[in-house]
Amino acid sequence: MKDKKLQRQADAILKQAEEVGLQGNFLFTTTFKRYLVQLDMLDKLEDGIKDLGALVTKEYVRGRENLYTNPAVSEFNRTTDSANKTVSTLMRILKNLGEGDKDDVDPLMEVINGDGE
Repeated sequence: MKDKKLQRQADAILKQAEEVGLQGNFLFTTTFKRYLVQLDMLDKLEDGIKDLGALVTKEYVRGRENLYTNPAVSEFNRTTDSANKTVSTLMRILKNLGEGDKDDVDPLMEVINGDGE
């Protein structure tokens, strides 16, 4: 992640997850990791769009050039949609799994939270 402010926010999310007991939760950990990868991909796609522009040319036989939308634009949009869904999942995990009743011991939740190993 290139932005220090975003890194601080990511650290704050991890701290919040720790406060509600999700720091070892498999679902939270894998989803959060996936979200960070998506953010990195978006940074790289954005750089590519900035470098090459939103439009690119393709050269065909006889030297004719046609103008096309940079393929990185559609990949950026697709990855953005996916990242938005991932962050929605993260928010649900933080809200729902973090609110569980600590007195009721669910063996599956123990394993998911990394406690039942």
